[in-house]
Amino acid sequence: MSEPIGKRCLDVVLAGGGLVISSPAWVVLAAAIKLEDGGPIFYGQERVGKGGEQFKSWKFRSMTPGNGDGPLLQANLEEHRITRVGRFMRSTALDELPQLYNIFVGDMSFVGPRALLPEEVVSGGEAVRVEDVPGYAERHSIRPGLTGLSQLYLARDVSHRSKFRVDRLYLHKRSLWLDVKLIARSVWVSLRGAWPEIGKGDA
Repeated sequence: MSEPIGKRCLDVVLAGGGLVISSPAWVVLAAAIKLEDGGPIFYGQERVGKGGEQFKSWKFRSMTPGNGDGPLLQANLEEHRITRVGRFMRSTALDELPQLYNIFVGDMSFVGPRALLPEEVVSGGEAVRVEDVPGYAERHSIRPGLTGLSQLYLARDVSHRSKFRVDRLYLHKRSLWLDVKLIARSVWVSLRGAWPEIGKGDA
């Protein structure tokens, strides 16, 4: 599935501008993370991108060293693995600022399906590899997104099957105007610190 040239142009302009504008926040967050426990500032994790190609997705580390920085077992910001700085970053999505780099270089887009873990499985009585869920292949015809319909409007405990249906809806309805509206809503949610309430993805 071809990608509209306007979408990529929007990604490059917004990500490049975002990297410049947010640079003071990077300095403050990096210092706060380092001062809290002395651990690494960034956390990189392999994700599946367009066409099934893997890339490393970057975030500010929000969990204690040695605990990774992946999905929580429960939607609870008081979970013991999260640092004090991490609670703030997760509630405002500031932990995902480094993904502006992923967008700028073309690993991701601002809007699209959530980038999945290569080894991700779903549990529904028995473990099922996520690539066996209907809609998996179709959603990888475009770049994964920092935000999107499923990230904004579905709770984190909704099944992958339901999320993939919403991802397919985006594939068929996508437009530059829809992307702009979803990006604007994501900014509004981040400013309110309301991501945990609506299920900020599940990673």
